[in-house]
Amino acid sequence: MDFASLAAQLNTGVILPELIVIITLLVVIVGDLIVGRTASSQWTPYLAIAGLLSAVGALYLQWDITNPISFLGSFNGDALSVVFRGIIALSSAVTILMSVRYVAQSGTALAEFITILLTATLGGMFLSGANELVMIFVSLETLSISSYLLTGYTKRDPRSNEAALKYLLIGASSTAIFLYGSSLLYGLSGGETNLSAIATQVAAAGLGESIGMVIALVFVIAGIAFKIAAVPFHQWTPDVYEGSPTPVVAFLSVGSKTAGFALAIRLLVTAFPLLTDQWQFVLTTLAVLSMILGNVVALAQTSMKRLLAYSSIGQAGFVMIGLVVGTEDGYASMVFYLMAYLFMNLGAFIGVILFSLRTGTDQISEYGGLYQKDPLLTLSLSICLLSLGGIPPLVGFFGKIYLFWAGWQAGAYGLVILGLVTSVVSIYYYIRVVKAMVVKEPQEMSDSVKNYPEIRWNIPGMRPLQVGLVLTFVGTSLAGILANPLFTLATQSVAKTPMLQSVLVGIQKPAFERTATVDPVQPDVKL
Repeated sequence: MDFASLAAQLNTGVILPELIVIITLLVVIVGDLIVGRTASSQWTPYLAIAGLLSAVGALYLQWDITNPISFLGSFNGDALSVVFRGIIALSSAVTILMSVRYVAQSGTALAEFITILLTATLGGMFLSGANELVMIFVSLETLSISSYLLTGYTKRDPRSNEAALKYLLIGASSTAIFLYGSSLLYGLSGGETNLSAIATQVAAAGLGESIGMVIALVFVIAGIAFKIAAVPFHQWTPDVYEGSPTPVVAFLSVGSKTAGFALAIRLLVTAFPLLTDQWQFVLTTLAVLSMILGNVVALAQTSMKRLLAYSSIGQAGFVMIGLVVGTEDGYASMVFYLMAYLFMNLGAFIGVILFSLRTGTDQISEYGGLYQKDPLLTLSLSICLLSLGGIPPLVGFFGKIYLFWAGWQAGAYGLVILGLVTSVVSIYYYIRVVKAMVVKEPQEMSDSVKNYPEIRWNIPGMRPLQVGLVLTFVGTSLAGILANPLFTLATQSVAKTPMLQSVLVGIQKPAFERTATVDPVQPDVKL
């Protein structure tokens, strides 16, 4: 085989965004080694952000790519993966903005932090398009191991060490469970690793609804549920969120969760087409538990980071509604909500970081009267929290409306009603924080706010935080008012993804025709 044929089969251009991230990562490492820790901290964050934005630009150019399959079917750069990879890259860029001052104040090396974060980003981006079991596992472990390292990065902090240990132990267990489920898929399919080929071979052998496939499904869903922090696989979330460096938590809440949902769609839809009813039932149960527990337990929290931890559990339950209904609007509503979640959740974490840097605490009671000392932070944090609660006309409101409408159209009335009720519950604990900041009388101001330092944005590392705060605030506000472009992007990402379209067409056909649906990505493979 000559080089030209090999290059054509590998189709390396599909992973151009990931190659840009890899080059950026290497430049950060080598640059830090050459110029030293102090000098590199002046330019490495901005180089990393430039690299991530360049990767997003490369993703934009790949929107209408004619051949999205690369590396002999291991990676699928279709429109759905383009959107998910873009969300992960943008979440990493915003995380770097909020990390500069935080990491410097903790006394740790910024370039090393950025290197590990870019590695996690790389794992999440590859996971979003992984189309083969080995690719999925390697990408998942790249994301997971980097996340463990980031969680314990402030090694002088006992809480960070404890969080990293808990995350590692529970994460290793979930990885083993997921790997066992993947090995069952490999065995039942007769040694296939490509997801489409697995579905074909299992159907040909008449094992589509066998007990082995059911066990594989349960184990795989358990591994995915850990990554998206769904109940009952959420135990790591509150402690890790509270003990980890706050920028790391921000990335885990958006980047890691987005990668988990991307994996869930691709793996469940492609490898388990004959068990659709079963995995939808399991995910319905997880969604119900997540919405109830996440939003109810958040009511009792006194720490902002723990409140946002349980909030993220409840948000995962909302997003799962779109996956459960399995319609075109359902998948599109998932994509739209994750894009909205990027703005509002990262904005909330930037607000928490700013307040903790200036006061040294994240207790909700200490936010009392903040508007009198820091109007910009109060306004931005309030808008992001109200958007998470689904208050119109913010982007979170339209995201939830789209999810609930898709669920109602598909007949998931119970899920939608539960989602509406738990959304009302969530509004209470979000407004509780806003009320503490805004409604407090001057004499009721907390001690931390009374001793609030003078606002100075010219301190090293504070300007990136200010930029991140303003960007997320503007994004949360305008994305709700001008939501149509995001709606269009979410809808087109589903319409341009052959994997989903083949399944959606199959759903509308009689049962005897569904097993003969041809996968347009690989015409020789039947689902």
